[in-house]
Amino acid sequence: MRNFLIAFIVFFSSVVLAQESLLSIEKIMTDPKVWVGTSPSNIQWSDNGQTLYFNWNPEKNPIDSLYKLTAPWKTPIKVSQTEQRNLPLNSGVYNKIRTLKVYSKDGDLYLFDIKKNNVRQITNTLATEYSPEFTGDEKSISFITEGNLFLWEITSGRISQLTQFVNENEHKKAISKKDEWLKNDQEDLFEVLKEERKKKKLSEEFNEKYHPEQTPTKIQTHGARVSSIKLSPDQKFIFYSLFTPSKEPGTIVPDYVTESGYTEDINARSKVGGNTGSFEVGIYNIGSKTNYKVNTEDLPGIDLQPDYFEEYGYGQKEPRDVYTHMPVISENGQHYAISFRSVDNKDRWIGLLDPATGNVEIIEHQKDNAWIAGPGIGWSFSSGELGWLPDNEHLYFQSEETGYSHLYLYNVKNKSKTPLTKGTFEVYNPRFSYDKKSWIFEANMQHPGIRQLYKMPLLGGNIESITNMGGGVTGFEGPGNNKIAILQSLSNRPIELFLIDNVKKNTDPRRITVSQTEAWNSYNWRVPSFVEFEARDGANVHARLYKPEGTTQGGPAVIFVHGAGYLQNAHQWWSSYFREYMFHNFLVDQGYTVLDVDYRGSAGYGRDWRTGIYQHMGGFDLTDQVDGAKYLVNELGIDESKIGIYGGSYGGFITLMAMFTEADTFAAGAALRSVTDWAHYNHGYTSNILNTPELDSIAYRKSSPIYYAEGLKGALLICHGMIDTNVHFQDVVRLAQRLIELGKENWEFAVFPKENHGFVHPSSWTDEYKRIYKLFEENLKN
Repeated sequence: MRNFLIAFIVFFSSVVLAQESLLSIEKIMTDPKVWVGTSPSNIQWSDNGQTLYFNWNPEKNPIDSLYKLTAPWKTPIKVSQTEQRNLPLNSGVYNKIRTLKVYSKDGDLYLFDIKKNNVRQITNTLATEYSPEFTGDEKSISFITEGNLFLWEITSGRISQLTQFVNENEHKKAISKKDEWLKNDQEDLFEVLKEERKKKKLSEEFNEKYHPEQTPTKIQTHGARVSSIKLSPDQKFIFYSLFTPSKEPGTIVPDYVTESGYTEDINARSKVGGNTGSFEVGIYNIGSKTNYKVNTEDLPGIDLQPDYFEEYGYGQKEPRDVYTHMPVISENGQHYAISFRSVDNKDRWIGLLDPATGNVEIIEHQKDNAWIAGPGIGWSFSSGELGWLPDNEHLYFQSEETGYSHLYLYNVKNKSKTPLTKGTFEVYNPRFSYDKKSWIFEANMQHPGIRQLYKMPLLGGNIESITNMGGGVTGFEGPGNNKIAILQSLSNRPIELFLIDNVKKNTDPRRITVSQTEAWNSYNWRVPSFVEFEARDGANVHARLYKPEGTTQGGPAVIFVHGAGYLQNAHQWWSSYFREYMFHNFLVDQGYTVLDVDYRGSAGYGRDWRTGIYQHMGGFDLTDQVDGAKYLVNELGIDESKIGIYGGSYGGFITLMAMFTEADTFAAGAALRSVTDWAHYNHGYTSNILNTPELDSIAYRKSSPIYYAEGLKGALLICHGMIDTNVHFQDVVRLAQRLIELGKENWEFAVFPKENHGFVHPSSWTDEYKRIYKLFEENLKN
């Protein structure tokens, strides 16, 4: 018995050591194509539904290749370069009965006859033609090139120019006073120039009088940029989006390691606050040759000021500015939907547009005292996240009206709004089935961290589960409704391609790809425990928990803080933080417990969780980490003096706030590419949460780590890329100066000269994570 026990101990020890020896920081940070493998991506069906195309790289080449799958749907085949060049583009715009498809490829336009399997090239120019669309009668195709809208007649091949946008401001700026004098002097001296100018003017007047169809009316943009152009189906109106850029100064990021040997400047974003530019929508009436803007003056509530104005005693100000999105037109051309956002992003309006006048009837007003957002409620200026059902009577959109992002219909005939989905879950990427009889969408109905594919009748009704595979899925239905391609991943396995028979019910998904390398699969990657703990305010916090075998009593722990703020990571599919996932496995091998928290502000948990950081970043999002540390101590017996914290970007910001304001909770912290002062970050993200520094200075002071640096007690590691154009290197340089002036000693600063916000070089990843591991080893174990 004694010999048996000795043999067992020796065997068990060798297994444990073998498991540990499989992982190292160098291996974890190796190029993922070589070490992990490349998952399939860019799923596309052929128009006849007989071929499935996707990008893949099982051969570990520098770039991915195109693969295809055909009946009997088992083995992917690499597509040759010749075949790939001759393939019609899978994306494009179809006619109503899906027999024709028009698309832009390599800057030229093509028309694909699906039944005849024939491709007709429309243009062959050095210019770039894009955004093709069929007209309502499907006799012509409109497209954009060189900043204007054109029309191509399918039968005759005739091309007509429909718009002539003119920017007088640019013209005036281009001619200096000196050059203007020279121009006038030339015309005074030479009769031939006067004659040419006169002939040109007479020719233009003649064309406008006798050939008006050949002379598009000039549309002045007055310094704005034309960002989108659209022809109405009846060819009576042209809609265009005008973007007037901000005049706020940008910033400069110096690049020190360059081919030239000189320091080179990278032009980068401006800082939060000030003028942010504007988006307006203009309408050109082709029949009357008149030009006017969509009316935004009568939006309900536009003159009401945000609630936080009362905190500062601000008086009533001018009506708020708005961004106008391009209209979305029903298929029959009878209805025009349009949406607006207030510039402060606290209001969203949806309305029905009268294109003949530019007036709008508002049918939906969404207001949020924090900020408008959530799944399906994005910032697409081309559509405003709206659409029409095939019946041309129902407009669809998403709203957080119930606290979660759900799908709604508005009936333009009886003027009623109907929710299609409801519950404590969120709807993602709703789209029509191929036959346009059903909705297909992803949702986290089973659990906030499980996202599956669902089907529902267009007008609402029973929600049918298409997949029940666990983890996270994205579905791609093939033409003919016969099959659905699925990209699915698990918490311990990257994305793979599966195929589902959409006709036979309850059939198991068939796995098509195996992408991970043999070396990567040789390690037994952990499935984390998905736990919940109670925060100090009674809220339920979701987290991933990684813990070593056996007891955790008296052991060390690390809390990981994901970035981006509004991002989910305590989910059950493959994380975009895959290097960190592997590092957490490595830490567990070394005896650490790791907790990965979906703190306040994370995605997937509804509106209240999303906005839980409004006016105070470093509030509940930080206390959720502290309460997570208490959970580790109380439930797992972790030594409260041996808890560290780390994260990048927003996670780095939280790490700094933790080390400065919760110094008795965390013995060590690694802050990577961290925001240190929110007044120096970008406008789009920061102004949603903290408003602007000039109007809500208290929120910025409460939320910026640089103002709390005197609270540092534990060991701090700061890592940052020097050419970071997102969170600028200046952020941590300013913090370093602050720490120096405060006389702080227990901190280190590691810089990475050739790294942007997201590191790309394995050597940099390796160096950074070796430093993090050393920090934890020296401060959480000794």
